[in-house]
Amino acid sequence: MIAHLNGIELAWDDVGAGVPVVFLHGFPLDRTFWKPQLSALIGQARCIAPDLRGFGGTDAAPPYSIDQYADDVAALLDHLGIDRAVIAGLSMGGYIAFALWRRHRDRVRALILADTRATADSAEGLEKRRALLEVARREGSGAVATRQLPALLGATTRERNPDVAEWLHLMMAMQPPAGVAGAIEAMMARPDSTPDLATINVPTLIVVGEEDTLTPPSDAEAMAGAIRGARIEVLSQAGHLAPVERPAAFNHIVAEFVASLVYC
Repeated sequence: MIAHLNGIELAWDDVGAGVPVVFLHGFPLDRTFWKPQLSALIGQARCIAPDLRGFGGTDAAPPYSIDQYADDVAALLDHLGIDRAVIAGLSMGGYIAFALWRRHRDRVRALILADTRATADSAEGLEKRRALLEVARREGSGAVATRQLPALLGATTRERNPDVAEWLHLMMAMQPPAGVAGAIEAMMARPDSTPDLATINVPTLIVVGEEDTLTPPSDAEAMAGAIRGARIEVLSQAGHLAPVERPAAFNHIVAEFVASLVYC
């Protein structure tokens, strides 16, 4: 589906019925990343997966910022007539989940934070993003995909599931270069969300791949320690993209969490 929101044409999938769950993809992916989740959870949740500004079928148009992505999601909830939703964010999607909490917390029923972190980029992280930004501008999305993918997947997936790697590389390579560059700049400029963790008072599930080297389990444990009542799950044999590396395990955890919200 497509609608004109916040000055852009925004595309999303909307399937199933029940508790609304908004799935926010990571960088540099699109909403089709969540296909294993939408197909598995359709029976118990209303699964909404938007293409973030500059990715997939959504216009690549400035401004690009983590706050703008969050405002776009809030506008989509308005368009769909949804007061509150579970916000499930992977990596960059997690940064957006934190922004939604800061800017639109009355819309957040619960949080699912997958392979993400609350802290801003370190000096080393910023330098790596600057280098990647130059690749995006000079060589395009295909070069970004080739450079990024090895770090996104766990060692087990790289060894045993080459089809997953091929699918993800194709997805990443087809993203609009302007959107990819805009997202890099948005992530570089994002604030530290650590002070916000203590304010989170909705049910929170944190999931991380045991083999995630970008946002490792130690980052997930730090978030869980700062969010009252947060539940943490570490998935073995998964890296930074746990939802597609261990889809059955991820879906089982999410299904249990969503089911528990009925009684909250």
